Amino acid sequence: MSRNLFTESEYERRVERTRERLREEGLDAIVVADPANMNYLAGYDGWSFYVHQAVIVTRERDEPVWVGRDMDGNGARATTWLSEESIRAYSDDHVHSPYDLHPMDYVAGVLEDLGVADGRIGLEMDASYFTAKSYTRLQSNLPDADFEDATLLVGWIRIKKSEQELEYMREAARISEEAMLAGLDAIDAGVPEYEAAAAIYERLIRGTDEYGGDYPSIVPLMPSGDHTGTPHLTWTDRPFSDDELVLIELSGCRHRYHSPLARTAYVGDPPAEVRETAEVVIEGIEAALDAVEPGVTCEAVEKAWRETIAQYGLEKEDRIGYSMGLGYPPDWGEHTASIRPGDETVLEEDMTFHMIPGIWEDDFGVELSETFHVTATGAEPLADFPRELFTI
Repeated sequence: MSRNLFTESEYERRVERTRERLREEGLDAIVVADPANMNYLAGYDGWSFYVHQAVIVTRERDEPVWVGRDMDGNGARATTWLSEESIRAYSDDHVHSPYDLHPMDYVAGVLEDLGVADGRIGLEMDASYFTAKSYTRLQSNLPDADFEDATLLVGWIRIKKSEQELEYMREAARISEEAMLAGLDAIDAGVPEYEAAAAIYERLIRGTDEYGGDYPSIVPLMPSGDHTGTPHLTWTDRPFSDDELVLIELSGCRHRYHSPLARTAYVGDPPAEVRETAEVVIEGIEAALDAVEPGVTCEAVEKAWRETIAQYGLEKEDRIGYSMGLGYPPDWGEHTASIRPGDETVLEEDMTFHMIPGIWEDDFGVELSETFHVTATGAEPLADFPRELFTI
């Protein structure tokens, strides 16, 4: 009996939208290797993405087919909505094999069974867990197939969330609030950075009084001191010092749905330059959030941020946000719409984004972020957490 995180009818709607996209693109099937897309279509949830696995959707078949390692078959039975005939498992001698076997040899056989061995087959060519060897093995096993890059086909379907997905993201936001408080409370001069990371992780998993959390797709990011101009560093053994900045970016996770949150703290009395930069970042993010509504483009939202910070002589070349929600390591982003110049994606109700407009200079950085839901009237930030520079 599988876990019932969503109704079967919701999964069926997702699969039917995928089949519609296959028809529009002239594809007979798609081999989905991104773990988040596998979860979205089939419900599969397990730490098995370190070996090859896939979900196959065809134009003609109502149910997707899960393909994975034999020992993970019961995981598919436990977490997916699929019937037994839609769960296919390869033997363990395909894993890291010295016998010139590869899991994609088995996937090729499943594609033959599904009658698409000579069809146009979409592949997630840029997915983190779809390797170059996966591609070449499918090519050699299915010489009559025409393979096409369909990396973002499912991602664009995922961009609009159902009410149940939004509820899981709101629950993740409650966990994010608790974890951010735990991290800020743990930071002090002389405390090793790993102690703050441990406090954050403990709260991310413990969750709230009502429900627990899951492991996030990205570890807590905690650059400090001289390294706050570099946003993607993690913690070290180094103790925090007086008169230094600390950036914290984290996300609660609930049933694989995320709600990231970032804030900046200063150990001691912040210099005027840091205070002023934080005020500009806060003003800019609020201007960008105010610009959000159905019908505007991603680049129009970014423009509101860019014009606000330009008044203070500041500029930022990087994107300030991206669509996100369901995710597995190494990322919670959907890799589709980005809030940046040139992205003409039109915002629609029930899209969700992580907006993280930071200013990273050579010698210091300040960042704040909000995960928001596009509603009929504007942006709904999912977390309720003060937008300020925290002082320790």
